[in-house]
Amino acid sequence: MLLSEVFRRHRTIYLLAVGHALVALSLAVSVPESILHDMHVGIGYIRYRPWTRAGAPSQAAVTRYTGVIRTWLICLIACTAVVAISFTRIDVPLALHLRDANRFLSPLNEAFGTAIILSAESAVVLALVLARLVRGHISLLAENVAIACLSSICAYGINSHVLKVFFGVPDPIAVMHGAGHAFHLWAGEETSSFPSGHMVLAGAFAGVFMRLYKITIWPLAALLLVAAGLLVAGGWHFLSDVIAGAFLGLSAGMLAGEGRAAHLATLR
Repeated sequence: MLLSEVFRRHRTIYLLAVGHALVALSLAVSVPESILHDMHVGIGYIRYRPWTRAGAPSQAAVTRYTGVIRTWLICLIACTAVVAISFTRIDVPLALHLRDANRFLSPLNEAFGTAIILSAESAVVLALVLARLVRGHISLLAENVAIACLSSICAYGINSHVLKVFFGVPDPIAVMHGAGHAFHLWAGEETSSFPSGHMVLAGAFAGVFMRLYKITIWPLAALLLVAAGLLVAGGWHFLSDVIAGAFLGLSAGMLAGEGRAAHLATLR
């Protein structure tokens, strides 16, 4: 029903494809294999045979993935609680307190606008694709950079075209001019405030590297914290916006990184 409403409002097959992928992924991690039959459809579902002992995942792998999903769900609950507290008690008072600092940070909006970041990521992906076609190969790091850029772009698209429209939270400037700081379900726009598109962009890119290169966790976390602080201090987003955006972006990036790590493991 949700995807049908999205398609009714925004006639694009892109969002349906993304939604279908998310639903399929959710089913894959939540429905028992005895029912799912490895996502086979039609006659393949009937003829499906379980993995042989040699092809079955190890118990350690099953335990690990179960633990990862459990940890993510706990983080989701914690993030939801923090966002709710921030939304109701902290967002507007903090925005009012930082209102005088907005004018000093306003030049950053021109240098780090989402259009510029998306264009840069698209240019990087295009350059790496061309290098792959010309040279026949690119380094492992270059492949991971391309995956991080694509994850960032896709996460931003979902956030802007679905989540922002669904929640419909006015940005701080609108709230300062009298708009209510509240959720207006299905009444939002791509320029709405919640969740932060910049944090989704940055979080998804960083999440890939955090998953693939453990040494980058703390430096990237520090950069994300600085970015979140600038977005709030500059008056572009509320605190709850950047918290939700960071969580969504990191979730998307780490999911992509997990898929990348699983693919690399099969090549060894």
